Amino acid sequence: MSIARLQKEPLTNLPFYEERVDLACAFRWTARLNMHEAVANHFSLAVNDDGTQFLMNPNQVHFSRIKASDMLMIDANDPNTLAGPNAPDPTAWGLHGAIHRNVPHARCVMHVHSIHATVLASLADSTLPPIDQNSAMFFNRHVVDAHYGGLAFEEEGERCSQLLTDPKVKVMVMGNHGVLVIGDTVADAFNRMFYFERAAETYIKALWTGRPLRTLSDAIAEKAASEMDDYPGQAERHLAELKAILDEEEPVYRN
Repeated sequence: MSIARLQKEPLTNLPFYEERVDLACAFRWTARLNMHEAVANHFSLAVNDDGTQFLMNPNQVHFSRIKASDMLMIDANDPNTLAGPNAPDPTAWGLHGAIHRNVPHARCVMHVHSIHATVLASLADSTLPPIDQNSAMFFNRHVVDAHYGGLAFEEEGERCSQLLTDPKVKVMVMGNHGVLVIGDTVADAFNRMFYFERAAETYIKALWTGRPLRTLSDAIAEKAASEMDDYPGQAERHLAELKAILDEEEPVYRN
C-alpha cells in the first residue's frame, strides 16, 4: 500500500511524533506571522536516510489548525501518490516530491508566499543584497529562479529542484512566485525562513525611502554569513520557545 494512502495511526503510535510536533508548531507560527497563503503552501520533512519519505501538511488545511496527527507520510518514489483518498496537494507533491528525490541534503523544505519575500520575487532583480546583518546571512546562500513556468506540478518541481544542488544554497527566491527554504531540521528551516522574510522586509522598506543603500562589502557580508552559519543553537532555541508558547496557549497542536 502506498505510504501516502495509509490511514492515520492512532495517536499513541504516531511515527516520528516529535518531528510532527515540530512541523505543527512551524505551521501554526507561520499563520500567526501572517506568512501563510489561505489554505495553500506547504512544508515537508524527510524522515528516512535518503530523504525520499517525508511528512507533509494535508491538502488545503489552514496552517493555524494543523496538528501533529494531521501530517501525511509521503513516498517521493511512489508514482501513485496522487491517486489515493488521502493525497497531498498536487503542487506540493510536484515541488516537494522532486526536491526530496533529487536533493537529499534538503531534509526540511518550506515554501510560502510571504509578503516581503514575494515582493522581492516580483522585482526585475530578485537578489537580496547584504544591507544589514539579517540580509548578510543570505550572502552567496540564495539563488533566484528567473524562469517561472506556472504552478509547481511535477515538471516545474523537477526544474526547481535542480537549482538547489549546491549544499551552500539554502534559499530559492522563486521569481514571480514566492520563496522556498531548506534546512537540516524543522528548526533550521523555520529559523531561516523567518529571517529571510525579515531581511526582505528591511530591504523593501529601504527601497521605499528612495535613498542610497549602505551595502556591505563582499568580504564583510561573507564573514557575517559564515559566522551566522556557525552560530550555536539559535534555531533550536527559537523553535523551542515557540513550542513553549503554544504549549501554554494552544496545546492542541501536539495532538
